[in-house]
Amino acid sequence: MRKEEQARSLFGISLSDRPVWQQFVFCSAGFFFGYLVNGICEEYVYNRLKFSYGWYFTFVQGFVYIFLIYLQGFSTKQMVNPWKTYVKLSVVLMGSHGLTKGSLAFLNYPAQLMFKSTKVLPVMIMGAFIPGLRRKYPPHEYISAVLLVVGLILFTLADAHTSPNFSVIGVVMVTGALVMDSFLGNLQEAIFTMNPDTTQMEMLFCSTVVGLPFLIPPMLLTGELFTAWNSCYQHPYVYGVLVFEAMATFIGQVSVLSLIALFGAATTAMVTTARKAVTLLLSYLIFTKPLTEQHGTGLLLIGMGITLKLLPSDSKSNQRVSTSSSRPKISKPREGIPMQNVGEDEERRPLV
Repeated sequence: MRKEEQARSLFGISLSDRPVWQQFVFCSAGFFFGYLVNGICEEYVYNRLKFSYGWYFTFVQGFVYIFLIYLQGFSTKQMVNPWKTYVKLSVVLMGSHGLTKGSLAFLNYPAQLMFKSTKVLPVMIMGAFIPGLRRKYPPHEYISAVLLVVGLILFTLADAHTSPNFSVIGVVMVTGALVMDSFLGNLQEAIFTMNPDTTQMEMLFCSTVVGLPFLIPPMLLTGELFTAWNSCYQHPYVYGVLVFEAMATFIGQVSVLSLIALFGAATTAMVTTARKAVTLLLSYLIFTKPLTEQHGTGLLLIGMGITLKLLPSDSKSNQRVSTSSSRPKISKPREGIPMQNVGEDEERRPLV
């Protein structure tokens, strides 16, 4: 957890005055609950109802988020960052959500889930380049990530033979979502790091408000806006499922932002991978899909990767290259130079 402590709470539950393990348990429990419900709802809407409108569903979900944040008592007067801070973050957030949901039209849910499970590796790599982070990880954590990737490949190859809903277009879409995810968690962590007063509600509210307009062009270019509107108009109960899914995902989103703020993007990515494995098993159990030995081997490697990640490591190797990159020391001003310009954090600029 970071040295620069900030009072954090999760839906009224104070986290800052609790031991680290309790913080982790509370945040992980909220995340698991929210996204397990989200996974079941997505499986039902995309694979059972055959409604494959990822951009439109993300658009609807964004308005539900804004309403729920309003009920939490958040207002723009509580913002501590300028709006421009969230532009890049919003682009990758909406791109990730839209591509992830849209890929379900071409992949079955378990295959998409396993692709997304590999995001821990690009998140770790990208963390070394994001201004304000410059993270380095010990070798065993990279080995852990590679095991996850190999497990994914084995599982996906098996899934291509047991499921008819598997195509190259879906693979391209979910790969694009992975690229977005590699930036997403690290950008969120960088904002929390450079301004510890940033709250989870501000992060989610601003990235949603700024990101919603970015969903309109792909909906118009693909014609999805009008097709999805007509389909949902004919089957209005779908909106009920979407609202319920968004409410559950809101709990998961706030919980995952708490994990990022307290433990970092890479640790959070590993937690999301564990959640995906649980959701995967539930998908096969609830929707009665065949499991093969190759599926089992892939899941075994994923379990090995998660276990390896839990091994203790040298705390210094997992620190940022320099703590001063996020909270610089103020040196004595030279003659003729204003105090506020001394020790300016150069790495904040690329984010905005």
